[in-house]
Amino acid sequence: MNQFSKRCVCVFEQATNDYHIQDDADTPVNNPFEAQSIAYYLYLKNWIDAVQWHLEDIIRDPEIMPEEAIVIKRRIDKSNQDRTDLVEWIDRYFLEKYKYVQINTEATINTESPAWAIDRLSILILKIYHMEQEVNRGDADAKHQKLCEEKLRILYEQQNDLTTALDQLLDDIEKGKKYMKLYKQMKMYNDPSLNPVLYKCKK
Repeated sequence: MNQFSKRCVCVFEQATNDYHIQDDADTPVNNPFEAQSIAYYLYLKNWIDAVQWHLEDIIRDPEIMPEEAIVIKRRIDKSNQDRTDLVEWIDRYFLEKYKYVQINTEATINTESPAWAIDRLSILILKIYHMEQEVNRGDADAKHQKLCEEKLRILYEQQNDLTTALDQLLDDIEKGKKYMKLYKQMKMYNDPSLNPVLYKCKK
């Protein structure tokens, strides 16, 4: 049975904790893993998610200046593209890893690729971190704490379910029971030839 999800959780938790040492979206990433390794890209994935998490917080400030909001929105757009590129890289890693597997004639495809499940797991680790912060918030009342404790319990349940499902999917791919494909996201709003607002500006 695959235990890849445990590795993901460990790397994601390390990246989340490292980010919150400075807790600043402008802090440069200091990736401790060997370049080009899967752990390197998992760490980078969670770091990007952590930065975007905090940018999403900042942009919701009702008193933010419009000029600052535009700058942050552009950063979020780039972050989303970087996130998507990393997900596709991780899926290519699995395609390469399992390229010699003999696929069963009755094998089926999953609704979600391994990397997109890993993407959800990265976000989930961030949710757990921040919910734990809310549980332990000194200025919050008992009602808030109780509500957050229940939410945290559900998040841990989701983590257990997601990691189990991810490991089962990888195990099924390794045994030829499932197969995967890599679909490029083809985001249209980033493409000047496909976004009507952008290509009309060229005329």
